[in-house]
Amino acid sequence: MIARAGLLLLITLLNACVTSGGIAPLRTEEGRNQARDAYIQLGIGYLQQGVTEQAKMPLKKALEIDPNSADAHAALALIFQRELEPELAGQHYRKALAQGQNTRIQNNYGSFLYEQGKYPEAYEQFNRAAEDTLYSGRSGVFENIGLTALRLNNKEQALKYFERSLRLNPKQARPLLEAAWLFYERQDYMSAQDYYESFTQVGKHSARSLLLGMRLAEIFQDRNQAASLELQLKRLYPASAEFKQYQSEQ
Repeated sequence: MIARAGLLLLITLLNACVTSGGIAPLRTEEGRNQARDAYIQLGIGYLQQGVTEQAKMPLKKALEIDPNSADAHAALALIFQRELEPELAGQHYRKALAQGQNTRIQNNYGSFLYEQGKYPEAYEQFNRAAEDTLYSGRSGVFENIGLTALRLNNKEQALKYFERSLRLNPKQARPLLEAAWLFYERQDYMSAQDYYESFTQVGKHSARSLLLGMRLAEIFQDRNQAASLELQLKRLYPASAEFKQYQSEQ
């Protein structure tokens, strides 16, 4: 739908001078801005459809009109990130952010750096994004900070940010599960159980969540629950590290 809307707008703009007999739209600032935005919309539409090769051309056209377009650079960064071209992705993220603070792009750049294993840099970008108190996706930013803190082996900070994330959106599966694990490691089993039960109401089980559930069930002497989760782990994830770990513990 986005790609089609962008294409229709471009056709309208390019036909405007023919139908009106007036000034060519690309010769006015308003017309150039509209054409740039239409090219970006078209490129994003292709990107969302997974057609990254087709997405590049309209974004290139957008940058020919406005070389400083943060949105065009950010979209190209996502494309190169998907195409496993980290150097090009990083270049376009930095060009996008050079145009000024943009929380969405900052968070995406942090996710890119996290994906590259550059955890200190990712932590910095996520913290900058978290400064925007009006950002609609702030709970996700706090989640990202927590995950990065775990990678940096700062479990206290990780728990702090998972709890902040859950204050904004209490139905996020990943922060609930990670908080449950952190409380389990602290031997605060009541808190771990509370977070785990909340996770089971909103999240889908993984090998990791089943393992934690089994351990908590054993602590609280719920043999039926432990046996049920063990069966699920064995049936669904027989080759997982979690199942092998559980077997070694037995």
